[in-house]
Amino acid sequence: MGGDDFHKGVKEPNAKLDGSSLRILIVHTRWNSQIVDPLVEGAMTTLQQKYNVKLENIHVRDVPGAFELPSAAQRLLNNSSITFDAAICIGVLIKGSTMHFEYIADAVSHGIMRVGLDTGIPVVFGVLTCLTDEQALQRAGVGSGSHNHGTDWGSAAVEMALLKL
Repeated sequence: MGGDDFHKGVKEPNAKLDGSSLRILIVHTRWNSQIVDPLVEGAMTTLQQKYNVKLENIHVRDVPGAFELPSAAQRLLNNSSITFDAAICIGVLIKGSTMHFEYIADAVSHGIMRVGLDTGIPVVFGVLTCLTDEQALQRAGVGSGSHNHGTDWGSAAVEMALLKL
């Protein structure tokens, strides 16, 4: 497999999934909104059009930056009057000339994983970690030949929410 034949997106499960009864939380950053907004839109479109998740069952909240994603997701999952079936944390980190990128990427990835483990609710890691703005835009589906990873995160949230033992 090479070039255009290879796609890293989420592979479809064997059975058609019905998300019509699911309640999904999306927590996203306001930082880098030109990249994050298309990712949120991709996730929401996938949830609604591909899995029949009702718009009123998709709850979207925003936070300043990526570092705040885990604590906001945990607070919203634990303290909401709504029982969520899955959450998606969406943001983007772009490497700069300091160590800030490495510290934040590490803390956020561990934090998001910890929220899912602590709450027992699937939490999808939707944080792009890119070396350049161009890479981030490509992964947000902005530009020709690009792929919006938000669509994959929407699919992953439904699949994980419906995962039963």
